[in-house]
Amino acid sequence: MGGRAVNTFKTMLLLAALTALLMVVGYAIGGQMGTILALGFAAVTNIGTWWKSDKLVLRMHKARAIGPRDDPELMRLVEQLARNAEIPVPAIYLIDNAQPNAFATGRNPDNAAVAMTTGIIRLLSTEELAGVIAHEMAHIKNYDTLTMTVSATVSGAIAMISQYGLFFGGSRNRPMNGIATILMAILAPLAAMVIQMMISRTREYAADRAGAEICRNPMWLASALVKISNRHTVMMSAERFPSTAHLFITNPLTGRGTDSLFSTHPDIRNRVAELQKMAKEMGVGAMPLPRIEPMRPRMPWGVGRRRTMATGAPRRKSPWG
Repeated sequence: MGGRAVNTFKTMLLLAALTALLMVVGYAIGGQMGTILALGFAAVTNIGTWWKSDKLVLRMHKARAIGPRDDPELMRLVEQLARNAEIPVPAIYLIDNAQPNAFATGRNPDNAAVAMTTGIIRLLSTEELAGVIAHEMAHIKNYDTLTMTVSATVSGAIAMISQYGLFFGGSRNRPMNGIATILMAILAPLAAMVIQMMISRTREYAADRAGAEICRNPMWLASALVKISNRHTVMMSAERFPSTAHLFITNPLTGRGTDSLFSTHPDIRNRVAELQKMAKEMGVGAMPLPRIEPMRPRMPWGVGRRRTMATGAPRRKSPWG
């Protein structure tokens, strides 16, 4: 079974586990009607967010649209990668922030956007930036925004039912021991969050693999991930809206750490190792990578190269010649 099939299978399995947890908790605490009502309410709120996700998230991070006049070389790179990915060219947005990061949003490939910080454009080479953009296009192509919306919907329903059980003692149709109700009300949302974060990490691995195929060199993305992880700068918009952290290519929050049950992203070392393994499978030559530096307290400023365009980017050549 190939890497893509394994990641897809893991995602389906985790979504099934999340659904099973909803059924068990819902029936035990909320009863059949309580489960249906909670799932319906969570679906309406999350699907509404998903439908407007592109505009909502971009507004949260004060992203501004850019086009060929702002950075023609960057736009040519985006267009080439979109052709490689066989998707429509997404809208490109810029976030004025020193932290090198990027994310994709939008409900489908026809209504998608890729946002990048000025920090990532200044920091990365053309090849590394191609790897990052390809990773984000992989999220778009794989409908990962929809996958995460489904998992958020089910998790939200579990949390609502659990709160109902904690404050009202559960459904009369399904009486539970008081201590059991309290334990389930506390542990069920935690279990749902763990599964949701596992889905997020699985989709990151899948996007790494698909993105490497789109840009045709896994080492470009591997090098970019190392450089990004070594830049410890603050993104205030991400700190203000931590619920958007899972969208970014690396965790933008100051409280990030290594792999854990509650982390939205896999550990950088694990991601780089997978990409190196993929490069060997593709027959791509190894390239020296920067050393992954230990986490340091982030400072609210970054270091960039001399601006030459409206986006702050250095002049670039196409990585394919």
